[in-house]
Amino acid sequence: MREAVLLQREMNLSVRVMAAMSYLGVLCLVPLVVNRDDSYVQFHARQGVVLWMWEVLAIYTLLIPSVGPFFFRASSVICLVLSVVGLVSVLAGRAWKFPLLGGWAARL
Repeated sequence: MREAVLLQREMNLSVRVMAAMSYLGVLCLVPLVVNRDDSYVQFHARQGVVLWMWEVLAIYTLLIPSVGPFFFRASSVICLVLSVVGLVSVLAGRAWKFPLLGGWAARL
């Protein structure tokens, strides 16, 4: 009986670790591929993929003179804040849908 409780706690920890990886840049692809059957992990992985795609596209805006660097800095701050919010929601065991990005993530 005690082993079952310990196993359940470890499983919850592994699910949370996989969900937390969703907000760590390119590592969002790992939970997306590995945990296909867990809807909680998939929710966070999809949001992480959309966030990561935004980060990559923001890098390409640096090629645009004068406006690009401003957009890149603003996007970097927004992505950092959303990543921290996503990590906090994973630690709290919640599934908080990002405004605007959450709708795109649901379509993946």
